[in-house]
Amino acid sequence: SSGGRVICADASSLPEVAGDAALYFAWNDADALAEQMSRLLNSVALREQLTQAGLEQSKKFTWSETARQTLNVFDEAALLRHR
Repeated sequence: SSGGRVICADASSLPEVAGDAALYFAWNDADALAEQMSRLLNSVALREQLTQAGLEQSKKFTWSETARQTLNVFDEAALLRHR
């Protein structure tokens, strides 16, 4: 949400969170990480693209939405407990 560019592993929930706003590499492939770093360092257009995509992607993850979803889970658990 602050305009940083993201390079992350293509493992776990990282692709779900970062979406199209990141460059990915296999978690165990240092050469692939280096390649993505080189791409980012050498392309102004790619940096701008990732900055804009990251700002849009970050809008999907707000504290108010997290709180709303957490409260819904608690409400559902309470209802199930009383059945």
